[in-house]
Amino acid sequence: MSSVSAHVAVTLARHVDHVFGVMGNGNAHFLDAIERRTDAVFTAVRHEAGGVVAADAFHRAGGGLAAATATYGAGFTNTLTALAESVQAHVPLLLVVGDEPTSGRRPWDVDQIAMASAVGARTYTAGRTDAAATTVIAIEHALAYRVPVVLAIPYDVAAREAGEVADAPLPGIPAPLQPASPYARSAVHEMAAALAVAERPLLLAGRGAWISGASDVLGELAAATGALTATSALGRGVFPDDRYDLGVTGGFGAERAMELVRQADVAVVFGASLNQFTMRFGELFAPGTRVYQVDTAPTATHPNVGGFVRADVTATARLLLNDLRATGAAPSGWRESVDVPAARTQEPGDDLAPDGRLDPRSAARRIAELLPEDRVVVSDGGHFIGWANMYWPVASPDRMIMVGTAFQSIGFGFASVPGAALAKPRSTVVLTTGDGGGLMALADLESAVRVAGGRGVAVVWNDAAYGAEVNLYGLKGLAEAPMRIPEVDFAGLAAAVGAEGVAVRTLADLDRLAEWAARPADERPFLLLDLRISGAVVAPYQQEIIRVNS
Repeated sequence: MSSVSAHVAVTLARHVDHVFGVMGNGNAHFLDAIERRTDAVFTAVRHEAGGVVAADAFHRAGGGLAAATATYGAGFTNTLTALAESVQAHVPLLLVVGDEPTSGRRPWDVDQIAMASAVGARTYTAGRTDAAATTVIAIEHALAYRVPVVLAIPYDVAAREAGEVADAPLPGIPAPLQPASPYARSAVHEMAAALAVAERPLLLAGRGAWISGASDVLGELAAATGALTATSALGRGVFPDDRYDLGVTGGFGAERAMELVRQADVAVVFGASLNQFTMRFGELFAPGTRVYQVDTAPTATHPNVGGFVRADVTATARLLLNDLRATGAAPSGWRESVDVPAARTQEPGDDLAPDGRLDPRSAARRIAELLPEDRVVVSDGGHFIGWANMYWPVASPDRMIMVGTAFQSIGFGFASVPGAALAKPRSTVVLTTGDGGGLMALADLESAVRVAGGRGVAVVWNDAAYGAEVNLYGLKGLAEAPMRIPEVDFAGLAAAVGAEGVAVRTLADLDRLAEWAARPADERPFLLLDLRISGAVVAPYQQEIIRVNS
């Protein structure tokens, strides 16, 4: 016989191979079933938010449907900020939680359904007779709508016998949205006509293009049109030929590359939301640029878009390519006429800033030279996000994981490492985090070290401050004391949980990273680089924010 919790666990394990979270009263029977009845692997983290974050990062790094678990009450409420991030980022995730008993709420119970709904997540509740079917429905919802779903197991139902686990039907997933309507076909023909005569065409792609599997066809389209290419921060590496790629648009992009973007006469955007950072607060394209967008969003996501197709990126790009070939359009020749590598070169920075601390630009550049090429970068949120995005190239969008940016949160860095490490078991996982977010996430420093081991590197940009707040509000004259952090010895904290910590005050101190990278992964420790950087060097994207808010 099998309990309700076993029905949930066995059914879920048919669709996932990893579950992340923290054990408690409300999910103890579920985790027992995961361990004893399934082949799924449970990875413990040390804070419930970290369970959702690790699962989120696992999905973004290519691990498939994300799964996390927490107990009821305080365990569930601890997940809410991470759950909101996954909602905003459209991550298909199943969060299995305990819940109040069916007999009524206890003093420590809260309205979890209302709380989940408040951050945009729907809740399904497993019952004694329908636990397996409800699990499939919850999985189907998560995959079909690309959102997190909460699956609740009431406390007094969790251990109830429910009979043998029957084979449940597979989740039904809608087919990709095709550009089949007369309006969509007409819009695609208009885009193709514009690209055919464009003198300076640009293709811009985001994470949606990667999810669609459009990399190859976008490469063909770029070659057929002679277009320069560029990406959003979450789409880095989606174009297969980087010889003509200008890199990330917006404040993470090199200034000369962004000048080339403004020269485009026709721009087609694939699977990128065109948020304020990607669009340089409305100044990415010149006023005369004809901008088209292909996305599954209900409507165009920016006022600059003049033509919109709501459809799957791959299908639409293929249709565009066929239209262009049918007309015999020749490539524009623009991309061969410019020096793309020179245009996307970032400022090198100085060895040390005027205050005697490390210049983050030169440190980022040197770290990029030393890191293994086969790497996944996971990023916390904060002022420092500019440095990794500007100086550390990655091979594809599933190798730049930014959990937190969608909800503008910090403190998710260390918990992202286990998820990425398990999704990419042969790659080096490189965390980039600040001292503020790093301190907030300390509970899962141990998780990162334990799971990633010698494949893990953490870079802490330690400026003894909440840098973004100092740059924005300190410059406005607000009191800076709440924005400052006493300088913390992250190298010492790392050593306490079995990692090697290095306080980096000069570029020469980074030689330890070169030595570490030269050794086999199973012969080295997790390495934490505590970079004592200057807060006086402001990232270009932050300068844009300062300008807009001045």
